[in-house]
Amino acid sequence: MTDYGFLSILPPLIAIILALKTKQVYIALLFGIWFAWVIMSGWNFLDGTLATIEGLVDVFKSAGNTRTIMFSALVGALLLFIQYSKGVEGFVNKLNVLIDYFERKQSGYSRVVVQLLALITGILLFVETSISSLTVGTLYRPVFDKLKIPREKLAYIADSSSAPSSIIIPFNAWGAFIMGLLLTQGIDKPFSMLISSIKYNFYPLIAIVIVFVVILSKKDFGPMAKAEKRTKETGKLLSDDAKPMISETITSYEPKKGIKAKAYNMVIPLVTMVIMMPINLAYTGWSKVESSHSFTDHLSQAIGNGSGSSSVLYSVLASIFVAMILYRAQGIMRTKEMVDLVLKGISELMPLALLMMLAFAISDACNQMGTGQFIANWSKDWLSPQFLPAIVFLISSFIAFSTGTSWGTFAIMLAISIPMAEIHQSELTLVIAATLGGGVFGDHCSPISDTSIISSMASASDHIDHVRTQLPYALIGGTIATILYLIMGFAFY
Repeated sequence: MTDYGFLSILPPLIAIILALKTKQVYIALLFGIWFAWVIMSGWNFLDGTLATIEGLVDVFKSAGNTRTIMFSALVGALLLFIQYSKGVEGFVNKLNVLIDYFERKQSGYSRVVVQLLALITGILLFVETSISSLTVGTLYRPVFDKLKIPREKLAYIADSSSAPSSIIIPFNAWGAFIMGLLLTQGIDKPFSMLISSIKYNFYPLIAIVIVFVVILSKKDFGPMAKAEKRTKETGKLLSDDAKPMISETITSYEPKKGIKAKAYNMVIPLVTMVIMMPINLAYTGWSKVESSHSFTDHLSQAIGNGSGSSSVLYSVLASIFVAMILYRAQGIMRTKEMVDLVLKGISELMPLALLMMLAFAISDACNQMGTGQFIANWSKDWLSPQFLPAIVFLISSFIAFSTGTSWGTFAIMLAISIPMAEIHQSELTLVIAATLGGGVFGDHCSPISDTSIISSMASASDHIDHVRTQLPYALIGGTIATILYLIMGFAFY
């Protein structure tokens, strides 16, 4: 593979800077992809342009990418279903009873309770990040809107509870993926190693604590404080130039007239999606288990070996199917209405599917240029053992920020950080934790992260506004984590 050196960093960095500066995330990503392929084509602009087109097509060569894009589009159908059936209205009515109760106890306290409920829901749905952020955004958006809490705050809570909980409670596809990477590095007991590293995985723990503190203290700062002030003073849930990730058609779709609002018309489809996730993980991984001592052992290994992208796709399809049966049994919808709603929902979420495609395309281009490998190799010669955990954390963060993928960062960095830890005789669990935490931190800061994109979509927030408002909180968490890794590095060496 050609070594592009420092040039390999430029395309993702340019795309990120353009996205943050112009708020034109589609154009910024497309330019970054094009620039990467122009470099790889030897600065031949015609070949680079044609290679860009082929790069976008090649996104669909990956079954995992295709499943994720399909999942993102089908979410639109599910959201329209629960809106049209008055399921959202029924759920909001139930929450309103809770809100009124807390308002009678203490004025303004209902805002705190609802935000805490959203955070706890995100943590409990550790089985998959996409389902976690999607469920939190969908369930709580109407209530947040009623209480005049900005959409950016909901996106922040959804994003900062999904990935951190998934890596701290690794009984999911995240844990399976990481254990597989540890095995390839010659670690005989990857599960115990992963569990032992959790206590040193500072950033995800700090990120969740920061959300709790922000909610309970009612104190915001930076762009989030401005968003809160805007919403309280003007009632505007979004900034004036915001471009929400979901159209008003999805968020404000008119429910069917003449039917009773029932919360279970929303809760049952969403619970189905959540429950089907571990079932699908077990199903897709069942045949991959080579040996087991018992049914329980076989089941746990199957969940660990399951396909995350297949499971989320099967889960949302199962949820739509259950919703169809539920609504047909109540006489809410006929078959033609259901088909029309599915097509309408998919069409409304095409912008999200396009954004996911562009995010995958720039990630693929970065992989071909060796962006992550260059950043990792650059650090090898000058690293000191005492600084190893902190530097590994920062490098992992930068790779995840530049590529928009924490999983890709894990794959690149664990292959480098583990041998380096062994050479320098550093504490292995500390270095592994720094690698994983850095991947999550960089992912939280990156506008091309698929997790952040889905959080923006589920919350109907402007994506760049979400990144900007979350960034100060993430940077505080990252700074504290870096300091802790410096302290631990000197303590262990």
